[in-house]
Amino acid sequence: MTAKQPAILIVDDERNTREGLQRALADRYEVLLADDAAKATAILESRAVDVLLTDLRMPGEDGMKLLRRAMTLPAAPVCILMTAYGSIENAVEAMKAGAYHYVTKPVHLDELELVLQRALKTRDVEAENVNLRAQLDKKFGVENIIGESPAMLAVFETVQQVAPTRATVLLQGETGTGKELVAHAIHNLSPRKNGPFVAVHAAALPTSLLESELFGHEKGAFTGAVERRTGRFELADGGTLLLDEIGELDPVMQVKLLRVLEERTFERVGGQKTIHVDVRLVAATNRDLKKLVSEGKFRDDLFYRLSVVTVTLPPLRERREDIALLVRTFLDESSRENNRRVTDVTAEALNVLMAYDWPGNVRELRNAVEQMVVLARSERLTVRDVPAAIRGGADLTKISVVRPGATMTVAEAEKQLIIQALHETDGNRTWAAQKIGMSRRTLHRKLKQFGLEQL
Repeated sequence: MTAKQPAILIVDDERNTREGLQRALADRYEVLLADDAAKATAILESRAVDVLLTDLRMPGEDGMKLLRRAMTLPAAPVCILMTAYGSIENAVEAMKAGAYHYVTKPVHLDELELVLQRALKTRDVEAENVNLRAQLDKKFGVENIIGESPAMLAVFETVQQVAPTRATVLLQGETGTGKELVAHAIHNLSPRKNGPFVAVHAAALPTSLLESELFGHEKGAFTGAVERRTGRFELADGGTLLLDEIGELDPVMQVKLLRVLEERTFERVGGQKTIHVDVRLVAATNRDLKKLVSEGKFRDDLFYRLSVVTVTLPPLRERREDIALLVRTFLDESSRENNRRVTDVTAEALNVLMAYDWPGNVRELRNAVEQMVVLARSERLTVRDVPAAIRGGADLTKISVVRPGATMTVAEAEKQLIIQALHETDGNRTWAAQKIGMSRRTLHRKLKQFGLEQL
């Protein structure tokens, strides 16, 4: 089956330019034509278009106004401007309005093709991240994996790439960063999603019990083994096994686990029958396995077997731009679960939360917000509601934007953050999005939501 061609709408009042570009691009793209902004708008509102390639100077409504209107659409196209009047001023204005790129006429086809390929790739990556976030949200809520920061978008992209494969995955990250939820996501986005997901916490059991827990045991294998027990590897056959706190395994268990990874077989404790399993292993740790290997505390051959793909979850202090989103999520959730009417948080309180290092990461933030909601003195959380230990540990010099003293909601605080980023980048939306840690498409959605399209 032939893949669907990307749709490009070319808008230019010069017939030769329109039709010349159509001939050049028709073998690789579905090309649509319009000779003015009104006809282009009708097309954009009637069907999906991947790329809008429009002349800047046209009779009636110009290309800049068309671009701004296109960016307000629910499925906004990637916008590229053409003009015979190339200047840095026009380029800056186009970027402010949300253009992906700016080309001068006469258009060089090789250059245009390169720009189109890059634009479509950027759009596809953003769409994949949005789709993955939607899948993650639908399956698990957004508790420990919400985020629009570059670090979290990179995690989502890696999860999407590795999930359909058989590769063993190593999840690294501090306590509370959401490793188990990401393991669930890998399982549910894989062909094994209808199979079992089984989790084992290695540090919770001594070695003698952990071996039986993983591989099972036969009746009479040891004192107290009054019946056969099926181990976690057997229970996970056809699915995914999460082995958490993998760095706590002692040398004996490391050897046994290595054999299972290499041969996909094992015997129950006290048994002689070789059992074959089809299990995808996801390992998780909050320790530095490379350091443990160098210290001789973890087998290097097992480390390489486990780390076919490594996903590192960033601590919350390295993605402070996600804190406002998390606070809103946890505030709404805690208010609902505890039957409390708490709807907002002041800018000062949000600043304190953003300035704290959160050694317990997202889990600690969630618990703190729930405590604040339960003990809140009004419908709006204030600095007085922030736990004393967090107030005392907050360092306001660590955040780049400290908003003014008037109270505001999380949404209002986010709006102020966007306004300041646009001001600091002289209105360049691409740079502002990078500064905030959002994708360009997300920023445009926020601008529409807050009525800031004209900034």
